[in-house]
Amino acid sequence: MKRKLAFALCTALALQLDLSASLVSALAQEKANPATSAEQTMSDKRPVIHPGGTKFGAYDPHGDFGAQSDVSTEALFLPWEDVDLASLQVADEYALQRNRNLLITIEPWSWSLDWKLTPTQLRDRMLRGEYDANMEAIANTIAGLKSPVIVRWGQEMEDTSGRFSWAGWEPQDWIKAYRHAMDIVRAKAPKAQIMWSPKGLPNLVDYYPGDDYVDLVGLSVFGLEPFDKIEYGAPKTFTEALKPGYDLVAKYNKPIWVAELGWEGSQAYMQPWMNAATQADSQFPNLAEVVYFNDRDVIDWPHDLGRPNWRVVNDATN
Repeated sequence: MKRKLAFALCTALALQLDLSASLVSALAQEKANPATSAEQTMSDKRPVIHPGGTKFGAYDPHGDFGAQSDVSTEALFLPWEDVDLASLQVADEYALQRNRNLLITIEPWSWSLDWKLTPTQLRDRMLRGEYDANMEAIANTIAGLKSPVIVRWGQEMEDTSGRFSWAGWEPQDWIKAYRHAMDIVRAKAPKAQIMWSPKGLPNLVDYYPGDDYVDLVGLSVFGLEPFDKIEYGAPKTFTEALKPGYDLVAKYNKPIWVAELGWEGSQAYMQPWMNAATQADSQFPNLAEVVYFNDRDVIDWPHDLGRPNWRVVNDATN
């Protein structure tokens, strides 16, 4: 049975969420979560939005940013099978009401554990064209949306940690699959922009699909205080976390986004991140937008750190 698209990442529990219910919840929380600098405390770690600075967007299944007028992009995630694509129209209406773009991350797999394939099985089926119909259905739906759309496909492909089944393939295999998927988007939904979105690791250059297949570049930048202390011996700032990946992709001369962003730690650790995320910085002249991942992570982090809660509003039930 197909599931309705949820504003959630790839977990079995996410399959049980209904997009419409998520949006109703978001609307209900608008008045409860106004965006004011006075609320930026330990219980509300949303970023400071600097006028004239970097644009801000959010993946926001809880509706914590629903009332903010300074949010440029509504981000969502969907698998390319076992999903009710009609729910994209609900997301479209939600974005239209708030004058936001849609950043749609298409994950080339199923969120159902029963449907999961090994990385090799997924690669072989993709390269044989067995998922063309899935991609065509998504692209046809996107073509009918009214909001400006950015398509982000097969993100963090250079990460070999095992988080995603398509990540860590031989570069030529991933590039072939990406180009084929984006050819379908360009044919069916020509107004959509496409985002190539590595994690930001040194080997990302091997996965660059060529200028014709990249309108925007998206990076992933997360700050977790205990992880920083273990891995690097000291906390990192937003600038320090962004710079390595930014420097690697700046040569492509494309607008650069932080397509996934989050922070968690003490107030002393988070406050600089909150202040810097949308602050214009001469070190990052091509940084166009940052998109906050406003939910708990779906994967445990190394060093037994569990699943960090990136959500800006403190919620013990999340």
